[in-house]
Amino acid sequence: MCFNAQNDRRYAESAPNPEERDVVWTQKPKSVMVWAAVCATGKSPLVFIPQGVKINQQAYREMLYEHFLPWAREHFGEDWAFQQDSAPAHFARDTQAMLAEECPDFITNDQWPPSSPDLNPLDYLVWSILESKACAKPHNSIDSLKEALLKAWDEIIVEMLEKIVDDFPKRLEKCIQAQGGHFE
Repeated sequence: MCFNAQNDRRYAESAPNPEERDVVWTQKPKSVMVWAAVCATGKSPLVFIPQGVKINQQAYREMLYEHFLPWAREHFGEDWAFQQDSAPAHFARDTQAMLAEECPDFITNDQWPPSSPDLNPLDYLVWSILESKACAKPHNSIDSLKEALLKAWDEIIVEMLEKIVDDFPKRLEKCIQAQGGHFE
């Protein structure tokens, strides 16, 4: 990692011990993009998206075929429904057709509420749990961050997921009511 005077900060420019001059804060830290799925009875493998890959509809469908569908079929068997958010790659016509063919049931783009927040437990709570565990301390490399994410993902137990999924409708109702809406 190299020092960038515009984005990084040091406690001291000249200290007797070089370790005391190490960068201790970075304005724009390294990051990774990950994908996962959760339900009350388990979680998919954590999928790291390679650096520089833009998740367009083709990349998204390839990821579903390679990572999600094998896990879902093994985990659920033949009776399950798939829910995703409103990202453009998710709503693409070819993606919707693929999901109609591959999933026993899924929420189509016509069924998804317009201008809605991410209405699922993963986006609402699980990602923040994962981030708080994995990023409790700064990481010096992408590999260190990935290791911490995998460790934190493994620490999320099924009982926690079950509680999150069971509590989600109540949490969502409170959010909607706080914004003056109505929950059905």
